[in-house]
Amino acid sequence: MTAIGFVGLGIMGAPMAGHLVKAGHAVTGYDLVDAAVERLAAQGGRAAESLAEAVTGAEVVITMLPADPHVRSVVLEEGGVLTHAAPGTLLIDMSSVTPGIALEIAAAAAPLDVRVLDAPVSGGEAGAVEAALSIMVGGEAADFAAARPLLDRLGSTVVHVGPTGAGQTVKAANQLIVAVHLQALAEAVVFLRRAGVDLGSALDVLGGGLAGSTVLARKRAAMEHHDFRPGFRIDLHHKDMGIVTEAARALGVPLPLGALAAQLVASARANGDGGLDHAALLRGVERLAGG
Repeated sequence: MTAIGFVGLGIMGAPMAGHLVKAGHAVTGYDLVDAAVERLAAQGGRAAESLAEAVTGAEVVITMLPADPHVRSVVLEEGGVLTHAAPGTLLIDMSSVTPGIALEIAAAAAPLDVRVLDAPVSGGEAGAVEAALSIMVGGEAADFAAARPLLDRLGSTVVHVGPTGAGQTVKAANQLIVAVHLQALAEAVVFLRRAGVDLGSALDVLGGGLAGSTVLARKRAAMEHHDFRPGFRIDLHHKDMGIVTEAARALGVPLPLGALAAQLVASARANGDGGLDHAALLRGVERLAGG
């Protein structure tokens, strides 16, 4: 049993924390939404009334938060995770943020003898619920080895990809690929419907050939049925596309398709779709096609 403080019990964090409880770990959860904390307690976790309560006494602290400002506030500011974490604590940030934030956290944690991993995930809500996430981890190899038994409870693909910040860099590349795949799938769906082809049959055969992908398998139902309940919101993918385009610009790497995909995600958000699942990129193609 490991004493775990889990901060951020949203769409992704809630099922992840639940898996760790089921695995027999002592999980103390904290979130700004009381109902989220209560749900974890109902599963056998412990409800924390404050961030300090979640972190104090934890051997491992896991954060799963929306974006850079949230991670900076929760981890780095006075009263945050680093204020309350004991020497030797392993901090695993599973949020999707810029590589620079990962480096900033590691630099602040080192003098406190707090070990840090950046371990963003891919797989969306379904992957979190099924414990089938892909987890890309940056940091020291020894710290990854220590975290591996916990991460294996959350994901089916868990890989140490390099030093601090590497996990976030790989996640940025992941989000680039996913956005382009989603846009291509959305365009294919509109094309097939307009042509009068049976959409389900068409997607079945496409999924069995070279066009098949996890994106097609996971998101076809949402596009077929116009069910855009958020598993991963367009707002968050918009944030992620900003991360990858900024990082690529700093490296001098052109992203022609990535830049276009980023604009299409931004357009979806500007048209009021930010709270929908990123499969709602379909709506943008439908708007361009005249409905």
